[in-house]
Amino acid sequence: QVQLVESGGGLVQAGGSLGLSCAASGTILSIEAMGWYRQGPGKQRELVAIMHSGGSTTYADSVKGRFTISRDNAKNTVFLQMSSLKPEDTAIYFCNAVNVREHWGVWPELWGQGTQVTVSS
Repeated sequence: QVQLVESGGGLVQAGGSLGLSCAASGTILSIEAMGWYRQGPGKQRELVAIMHSGGSTTYADSVKGRFTISRDNAKNTVFLQMSSLKPEDTAIYFCNAVNVREHWGVWPELWGQGTQVTVSS
């Protein structure tokens, strides 16, 4: 079974930077889109950024200009570089993969276990 394994995250002061990575493990042929969502305390899960296999990206308005998403398609890995972090960026960040194709078929959507990002003021 394909798994999404996240790394990075932690505690950082406001204005600082942090990087997240997520690697999909398994006998993967292709992944249509990989990205990041987050869920802050008492909030619903929301899209942060997503990148399609062709390179197109979508960012939440709240992170545009501060966060950068990138992918290594050959390694089935997605990265999120976060800068100028704000306390309101504090959340659990979840890796997401859409239409993960293996030899037997397709996983429509997969999620990582989540990694905590805390930004102190």
